[in-house]
Amino acid sequence: MTWVAGLPVLLLVVVGTYGSLRRWGRRALRLVLAVDAVLLVAAAVVLALAVSGHGADREALVTAAAVAPAPSNGSALIGAAIAVAGSSLGAAIAVAYTGSAALAAMSERPELFGRAMVIVGLAEGIAIYGLIVGIILIGRA
Repeated sequence: MTWVAGLPVLLLVVVGTYGSLRRWGRRALRLVLAVDAVLLVAAAVVLALAVSGHGADREALVTAAAVAPAPSNGSALIGAAIAVAGSSLGAAIAVAYTGSAALAAMSERPELFGRAMVIVGLAEGIAIYGLIVGIILIGRA
């Protein structure tokens, strides 16, 4: 959830960097490179501390795990949302193309109605497959 809250900040940083680069040119580029270097060094320090840190006591971890409830798996929920959204968008695009082609074909030959609706229905099936995948992922979360 932290990265979702950080997206507006990232957007502001990108827009601010772009604006300052257009306005001040090389001076802004040097400033951006200096900030990037500082962030790189800070990330290296945090990584070194995380790798060399001492592990917690095993008994304390087991006791804490027995007392605290298991955390919810948010990755599965995000995956379900992506599956449903992606399949719905894909189905919408497919129905738009097949529906317009079906209407054009039916305007010339009305007896093609049954076949055209089957093709449009198959395009709608893409969204149903995404929904099924989403339900399976939510069930595992």
